Amino acid sequence: MLGILNKVFDDNKRTLKRLEKLADQIDALGPEMEKLSDDQLREKTEEFQQRYQKGESLDELLVEAFAVVREGSRRVLGLYPYKVQLMGGISLHEGNISEMKTGEGKTLTATMPVYLNAISGKGVHVITVNEYLASRDATEMGELYEFLGLTVGLNLNSMSKEEKQQAYNADITYGTNNEFGFDYLRDNMVLYKEQMVQRPLHFAVIDEVDSILIDEARTPLIISGQAAKSTQLYIQANAFVRTLKKEEDYTYDEKTKGVQLTEEGINKSERAFGIDNLFDITHVTLNHHINQALKAHVSMHLDVDYVVQEGEIIIVDQFTGRLMKGRRYSDGLHQAIEAKEGLEVQNESMTMATITFQNYFRMYEKLSGMTGTAKTEEEEFRNIYNMRVVVIPTNRPITRDDRPDLIFASMEGKFRAVVEEIAERHKKGQPVLVGTVAIETSELISKLLTKKGVRHNVLNAKNHGREAEIILDAGQPGVVTIATNMAGRGTDIKLGEGVKELGGLAVVGTERHESRRIDNQLRGRSGRQGDPGVTQFYLSMEDELMRRFGSDNMKAMMERLGMDDSQPIQSKMVSRAVESAQKRVEGNNFDARKQLLQYDDVLRQQREIIYKQRNEVLEAEDLRVIVENMIKAVIGRAVDSHASLAEDEENWNLQGLVDYVNATLLHEGDVTVADLRGKDPEEMSELIFAKVTERYDEKEELLSEEQMIEFQKVILLRAVDTKWIDHIDAMEQLRQGIHLRAYGQIDPLREYQSEGFAMFETMIEAIEEDAAKYVMKAEIRNNLERQEVAKGQAVNPKEDGGEVKKKPVKKQEEVGRNEPCPCGSGKKYKNCHGKLA
Repeated sequence: MLGILNKVFDDNKRTLKRLEKLADQIDALGPEMEKLSDDQLREKTEEFQQRYQKGESLDELLVEAFAVVREGSRRVLGLYPYKVQLMGGISLHEGNISEMKTGEGKTLTATMPVYLNAISGKGVHVITVNEYLASRDATEMGELYEFLGLTVGLNLNSMSKEEKQQAYNADITYGTNNEFGFDYLRDNMVLYKEQMVQRPLHFAVIDEVDSILIDEARTPLIISGQAAKSTQLYIQANAFVRTLKKEEDYTYDEKTKGVQLTEEGINKSERAFGIDNLFDITHVTLNHHINQALKAHVSMHLDVDYVVQEGEIIIVDQFTGRLMKGRRYSDGLHQAIEAKEGLEVQNESMTMATITFQNYFRMYEKLSGMTGTAKTEEEEFRNIYNMRVVVIPTNRPITRDDRPDLIFASMEGKFRAVVEEIAERHKKGQPVLVGTVAIETSELISKLLTKKGVRHNVLNAKNHGREAEIILDAGQPGVVTIATNMAGRGTDIKLGEGVKELGGLAVVGTERHESRRIDNQLRGRSGRQGDPGVTQFYLSMEDELMRRFGSDNMKAMMERLGMDDSQPIQSKMVSRAVESAQKRVEGNNFDARKQLLQYDDVLRQQREIIYKQRNEVLEAEDLRVIVENMIKAVIGRAVDSHASLAEDEENWNLQGLVDYVNATLLHEGDVTVADLRGKDPEEMSELIFAKVTERYDEKEELLSEEQMIEFQKVILLRAVDTKWIDHIDAMEQLRQGIHLRAYGQIDPLREYQSEGFAMFETMIEAIEEDAAKYVMKAEIRNNLERQEVAKGQAVNPKEDGGEVKKKPVKKQEEVGRNEPCPCGSGKKYKNCHGKLA
């Protein structure tokens, strides 16, 4: 084990030595750059662009380019990057994660690799955790880039397509991970290639990379559309669930947050809804609604998982404590919560497009990131993103005092002690930052401090609009700030006058987060750039993490020793137990993300094929080759199923083949049984294809070239989109049920891969048949328009991967009863498919 650790540290040492050499070379160019005028400095950008076009690599330009940005930064921002920032910047350019402690100037560090990579003209994306930071950095750092002659764009959720296109066409584009991911999905749903906003994905620098690539990677991005379903059942299920009693009617497992009906609960359901068997196939929907209502009541908590604002349920991001407006839980959970809170129940939705952050970010040619805490997750970064974590030393040594945890028997005792500690430090004028895991904890401490007469600011999801201003003041003398978890991440807490003498910023953690990284981030808010500071975590045996991972023995021991709530214990054993609990949770979360990725990898391969095919259709000037290949495939399958070489000729069903071909591709009488008799399957295929080509030629003569291309595009896009949305939905349902196969000693993932592949093949065949049939059979109108299969919007899926089980809504053309049937049979609609409608 020590050998591995030494190897890791030696590896980091070697990397730092190499980075230091390069940083010295950049440093040596300082005096030369200082002599240049503003215009001469700006001209360097053009010079670099020309040298790059002529074949010089970015690596060869690095030393000079970094020196230019460094000098530009001094002139525009009044900041001159330290040597450690140069090293961090080189590490980013090499596609690694630079771990730099809070207050070490990550934003400035990124300017150098961003500038260098923007020289290629392929576009650089700077990705942050929220729009406030994206806007702030685009404005502040944008001054530097513009001074050096580069363009800067900002990509916000509220922007129109045209504004987004402008932002993406800039040399450097700032935005959030969600927005970049959703734009990618939306680009692959457009009907005209001019509506696409993104360029090919080139280089990204991700700020707070652990938050984006790890914390949020358990949740795929989903674009969902409306599915018309009755909302009444939610209200009925909600009213019923209110009557159920814990343990008697249902059980709740705190570790997994799983809620299950007991036998008695099932009997009650059957009596309440007047049915014989809740698990009958006809009652699947009712069963699902009862389960979601139960989940909404038992495992989803107001002011922890969501808040109610202006008659709407707004999700609270469990990692950052921010409100996620415009996002919805999928699989009917959102509606169940709306019913629980007595709000109007919105319509259910279906999945139209989905991608995980892992698969989105792995599409970039080069990816890099920065954060204060990444080393604990290095294995995941290496395995999934092929990124190394380079720990960059601090500019000045850290002098912060990290004290051992104080452990109390009960929450009440813990909070009493926390408030005492805050009041004491506040009295002597020391600023205090209090970190909480949930909104309700921050509000409880706020109440206790108000009782004590301690003035304070609360920063949680309910008021994150004032975030920047609250964080700006957090280091001033006597200021007390209560913040959920990660609130204020990415903004620096600068110490006010005289605060250093009082011991710097005091950070008080009210409980341990399930991830060590997030505890480290809270600690890192204090002691920046060599400042003094102190951090202390308060734990109780009733904290969620302690409860979930066996604190019963510890609690019993404390009671045996007769310890009351006024006496905390400082026990290495408990601290170790907490850390091992955190490691277990991190391990579970890593497994969950890995599993999500393994399942999404199956979809990824399929998604790449479909999106590539879609783009070919959007860009093609002549689609006949694509359509003819589809027609050949359809004919080949039809001949094979009716006249297979594996069967004797007398068993061939030539009449069936003729009926199929005439119904799908040709007119009645174009091909007869007599035409096919005596031919082998290959000759039959050739004969049918020749007849189809004749009909195709006739069709092309009826229309102008432009109309024909548009007609084919309309049909192909409709076929691809309808079938693909159906397929995503079917794959989602398959994923939901596949884990049950494990009971039969079958590997669910392997099963999902093979069934998913078979379903994909079937979908491709369905697309080919649809496209072939409609190109050959549809009547062509002059006012052809490409149509969206359904309206989509971005949603927030559930943690376990967004369980969406709804069937897509397809827009269908209304056909008059006396009009020809669109199937091409030549009969009136009322005498043909109209009978079935």
